Amino acid sequence: MHYDPRTDDRPLPWDPFKSCTVPRPIGWLSTISPDGIANLAPYSQWQNLTFDPPLVMFAANGYPDGRRKDTVINAEETGWFVWNMATWNLRDAVNRSAQDFEYAVDEFEHAGITIAACIDAPAPRVAESPCHFECRYLSTQQFKGNSNVGNVDVVFGEVVRIHVKDEVVTESGKLDIPKIKPIARMGYYDYAVVDSVFEMKIPGNTHAPAGLEGKPPPKS
Repeated sequence: MHYDPRTDDRPLPWDPFKSCTVPRPIGWLSTISPDGIANLAPYSQWQNLTFDPPLVMFAANGYPDGRRKDTVINAEETGWFVWNMATWNLRDAVNRSAQDFEYAVDEFEHAGITIAACIDAPAPRVAESPCHFECRYLSTQQFKGNSNVGNVDVVFGEVVRIHVKDEVVTESGKLDIPKIKPIARMGYYDYAVVDSVFEMKIPGNTHAPAGLEGKPPPKS
């Protein structure tokens, strides 16, 4: 089976595109508007870009009426956005925060979660989440789609502060991923949960390749 997504009808009743690049980490992002209205929403196109310095990105499609997402507008206008790790225990809150609300609605309250203050960013973070990134906004790259929903803002940011709760760190100093149980997007209405981890070291390497562990090189 093959098809050209630009011109052909889909050969399946459900479009397989978003279910091929899986699992995708969830960008559960909190922002605040210049007039003080907090916003919280999940984005399934979220990723790390590099580690020295740590850079991240998320992509936000437009609304059918042509409006851009509040998360993007708030990040551009305030210069900040915050990533909150989405976990199995918080899955219902993540899903509730995905609804399309009016501008003034408090998604934190609607999702039934607690606000915690950040240190650098003016936006709040999800207190129940085990890990957070405070991200300084860098730039937005806009791509024109074939429809208003196809229009996409790709937002880039630099992580300037990382929060990790002590109880999710192992004795060896690693994140206890099976304990945290992050959830990931699978396309359709499907999600996955990470509850087991295995290790594979690169054959023949006597030390970790530069960047593999996320450590910046020694300063000269």
